[in-house]
Formats: sequence, C-alpha cells, structure tokens
Amino acid sequence: MLNQPGAALLPPGGEHRPAGELLIKVCGLRDAAALSAAVEAGANLVGFVFAPSRRQVTSAEAAALVRLLPANGPRAVGVFVESDPATVRAIADTVGLAFVQLCGREQAGCDWGRPVIRALRPHHRVPWRELARWTATGARLLIDSWQPGSSGGSGVVGNWRLARRIAARYPLLLAGGLTPDNVAAAIAAVAPAGVDVSSGVETAGEKDPAKIRAFIQRARAAYLSLQEQR
Repeated sequence: MLNQPGAALLPPGGEHRPAGELLIKVCGLRDAAALSAAVEAGANLVGFVFAPSRRQVTSAEAAALVRLLPANGPRAVGVFVESDPATVRAIADTVGLAFVQLCGREQAGCDWGRPVIRALRPHHRVPWRELARWTATGARLLIDSWQPGSSGGSGVVGNWRLARRIAARYPLLLAGGLTPDNVAAAIAAVAPAGVDVSSGVETAGEKDPAKIRAFIQRARAAYLSLQEQR
C-alpha cells in the first residue's frame, strides 16, 4: 500500500501541501533566487545547512531567507550534523525553523526544540531497531544514500531496494542523488511519501532555478501516475 504523506510524516498544518500530495524538500538553499524558484514551483519544505559544507549558511543568512517565505509557503528545515541540542534550539529560534534535520550520530530522545527529521543512510541492511527508536520519539524519517565519510549531499544515488522496504512500513522522505532525470524512477521504485533534492538541482555547484522547477514538476507527475496505478 502506498504511504500517504500526512500526519504520520509531518503534522497537519505543519507543511504547505494539500492532503495526499507528494512532499518535496529542496535543500542546501543559499540565495533568494533559488528560494524563490522553490517557492514558486511548489516545494513544501526548504532546507538550510548549518553543518560544515560548501552549502553552509550562517544563522543570519538563513533568517534573512526565511523572512522571504510567504505565510502559506514552504516550511524551513535546518540541517545539522552532531551539533549539541542547545545549539540546535538556539539556531531554530533565531532563524524561525519549523523542523530540524539530524544527519550525524545524534541520539534519540534529546530535546531538539523542534520536530525532528532523522536522516539515516542504510548500507547493506535495514536498521530496523534504529528506525524504531527514532520513530518512537515522534521523529520523521529521511533515507539517504550511504557514502563513506559523508553526512549527506554527496549526489550518490541510494539503495532504492532498502528504501522501498522501509517505505512499506514507515512514511519517509527519499534523498540521495535525485535529479530531474531520475526522480520519476525513484518514486516508482520506492513509493516514498516525499523526496529531497540538493545537488541534483545544481549547475556548477549552484542551485539552478530551471532544474528546481523541472524536478518538482516531474516528481509531482510521477507521484500522480503512481497513485493512478494503485
């Protein structure tokens, strides 16, 4: 049965999305042009990276971009790698984040100050116990590709077979090497509740508004097609 992106993934009213629609997150945003493209194309979530990365932004930079979001527009997600809970809470308050995404070796059960999106990168097998620990705390799941030494954003396509097994039990956001050219195949293979893109909508290392629009359009069309087949 196809997971529906709803209260099990994100709380009602917590995201800019009609019921039953694929949830789309555009991550690693750093400038107003890319943010505008994501908003206009219908992204539900926009991500800002606070961990060391070429996409890293400061709290002040992210707050300035979040202020540009329309009231009924996408919600802001902060991406962190092993920051302590107090730091995460402070940044979330300063920026106006709706969610925090944890991508390192963080432990379930801490007070992060916002609803958590837990990014996991399964390799050879599904980490069922870890999934259960995090979902028991109310965390939402993001399944990314496994890459040695990487905490995400590598552009490497993930293990869709494992992701499909997880998606059959838990609503999830699928990440890892997604592009406008492969997002339809990913949705057909995994049946996720949502998709997350970063490097796949970049040209020469910068967000490309045309690719953002193409990704969102193709993802929505693929999800609609999948629903019609079921």
